[in-house]
Amino acid sequence: MKTLLIENKGNGIVVATLNQPKKANALSLQMIRELNDFLASVENDDSIRVIVFTGNGDRVFCAGADLKERKEMNMQEAKFAVQKIKRTINRVASLKQPTIAAMNGTALGGGLEFSLACDIRIASTDGTYGLTETSLAIIPGAGGTQRLSRLIGTGKAKELIFTAAKISGIEAKEIGLVEHAVRLNEVKQKSIDLAQVIASNGPVAVQEAKKAINLGIDVDLKTSLTIESNAYEQTLITKDRLEGLLAFEEKRKPEYKGQ
Repeated sequence: MKTLLIENKGNGIVVATLNQPKKANALSLQMIRELNDFLASVENDDSIRVIVFTGNGDRVFCAGADLKERKEMNMQEAKFAVQKIKRTINRVASLKQPTIAAMNGTALGGGLEFSLACDIRIASTDGTYGLTETSLAIIPGAGGTQRLSRLIGTGKAKELIFTAAKISGIEAKEIGLVEHAVRLNEVKQKSIDLAQVIASNGPVAVQEAKKAINLGIDVDLKTSLTIESNAYEQTLITKDRLEGLLAFEEKRKPEYKGQ
């Protein structure tokens, strides 16, 4: 059985669905392999403008590592599995295309770390969210300590991680962990609607904006402004920029090609 389902929604939007509902869409080794195959296929595909990650079922987006599978591993195998998950999640974060985590239900541990690697997160008001690793005497190992603190601030991130707290989708929205919290049956459609808006804008411009934000967040202002200027210059040489100006003049919707 395929543990990752790929659906092309048109207009450059692809939905990747974690497909192990009986295992709470846990990140098994098979799913990690299929995720890496998918990432390899889209990393340099200019026809893809937005990627939406979601989970199969109506309870859990992703429960993180497959702990049942992990129990059968020796120490060396467990370390290898942790590194594979970490590298895969970092690979998601490095995608040039905008990514949306459509969290159709609960996301804990590595499942939430997966969503933190995405650009935009949409939670379910019925879901539960948290980095709960300290309750298992470990810490988040796939970027959670770093991405969460950058997203919501160090104090709140420390509180959530130290206490292994599980919070609701509504609270996740209140503290800035997610951008939207909607009813469970609205999560996927909200994500698709948002993806459609993003995909209608200049693909090169959106990707350069993502690059400028990501590279600029951890450097001083002077350096970050240089990064922005360099990214802006990349948009000036595109055919899409000329199409945008022409469409504005002709009072019509632009048709961007990503060139």
